[in-house]
Amino acid sequence: MLSNIGIPGLIIILVIALIIFGPKKLPEIGSAFGKTLSEFRRTATSIIDDEEEILESSKKQ
Repeated sequence: MLSNIGIPGLIIILVIALIIFGPKKLPEIGSAFGKTLSEFRRTATSIIDDEEEILESSKKQ
């Protein structure tokens, strides 16, 4: 999804966010977004690992 935006689109999004939230809130929002994204990745990896484990155990039986 993000690969289709490109650099100019990303700059426009950042400028709009800066106008809406202001320079003081932007680092807080970025930090919260980063934490949310890392938690999502961790959960997705955990789910994939669990699925692979289930598939491997069903093949052994």
